Amino acid sequence: MRESAVIRLLDDRLVWYPPGSSEDPRPLDDEAEREQLFALAAGRRAPVLFAVPGGDVSLREMSISQAEKRHIAKSLPYMLEDDFATDVDNLHFASRALDKLELGVAACTHAAMERWQELLAELPSAAQWVPEPLLLPWQAGELCVVIEASQVVVRSAANEGFSAERALGAAMLATLSEDAADTIIVYGLDQAADTEMLPAWMRERMQWRTGNFAAALMLAEEERAPLNLRQGDYGANLPLEQWWRQWRLVAGVFGAAFLLQVGSTYASYSNLEQENLELRRQIESAYRQVVPRGAVVDPERQLKRQIDDLRGGSQAVSFVSFMDRIGGVVAKQKGAQVASISFNDKLGDVRINLVVPDFAAVEAIRAALDAQGMEAVTENSNRSGDVVRARLKVSEK
Repeated sequence: MRESAVIRLLDDRLVWYPPGSSEDPRPLDDEAEREQLFALAAGRRAPVLFAVPGGDVSLREMSISQAEKRHIAKSLPYMLEDDFATDVDNLHFASRALDKLELGVAACTHAAMERWQELLAELPSAAQWVPEPLLLPWQAGELCVVIEASQVVVRSAANEGFSAERALGAAMLATLSEDAADTIIVYGLDQAADTEMLPAWMRERMQWRTGNFAAALMLAEEERAPLNLRQGDYGANLPLEQWWRQWRLVAGVFGAAFLLQVGSTYASYSNLEQENLELRRQIESAYRQVVPRGAVVDPERQLKRQIDDLRGGSQAVSFVSFMDRIGGVVAKQKGAQVASISFNDKLGDVRINLVVPDFAAVEAIRAALDAQGMEAVTENSNRSGDVVRARLKVSEK
């Protein structure tokens, strides 16, 4: 069952067939029918397809080489120029792959393409323009014929067929070879009159089916990649104008919100910048109260550096206070004397060389320093005569 809505040019009038309908075509000069087609397309309930008049299109199948396949789009018109009486520059060609090196080809005039574009301009966009003979059901070994009141539509192969006026139908059918098919499927409404149009060999192989073009469409399988005339310069364009009409209100609201957000962000940034400048002026003013002279680059960092220098460095301990605590501990140990002191400003530790009566005095001083919240390590100790000389490394815990 065909799922597409099919627009067709029949007797110089645009008609359409709803998806799955086997009824007579509906005229598109009827406002109600146009509205129904537009509603169907707008709701995306079915794709829209244009059945290109078969009488204005030449269909054929051809074999090509692998080398020709690479540039077929440009070379195809010149490969077929001997098959047409008119200049190929006046023709539009479209093709599709039937097999790896087999092509289905359609050709029509540019004038016809432009005329169809004008006729369809006020209707929903049809992404596919398929020659009407190729919309008929077909399988190998069969010939499909649809006989209508004004014309005959024939599909004779995967990519071959024709449409002709009913008066010329018999002559056109007579041109087909008896080897063309074993079975002739005929759709019509008057079996006796329609059978008279067929050559004798077709009558012998005929299977009659009462129905019209729509009935044949119902039994045709939709191809995934049909021969579409909308190729090259006539390729389907994105419906940008339609999208803009649908989304312009949303785009306007979004644009206004975006501009409002940008304005708000800029205002906040300006306020923050002014606050930052004011804070920097206050910091510089406070710095000048402490340091009246000199360049001001980073007041906070400069003040911190000067304070660290006064304290003996940001990570160092105060030498005076530190030595006061160490000296108090040593002074309490009977017989202990400080021989020398070495202070490391960067590491914040002190090395003390002591002279004490015995090794027990060294351990007593080290333990007392630990009890005062300092870390004391005995680096070495040795006896020299009646006294013991020792060196301690002392630092804050």
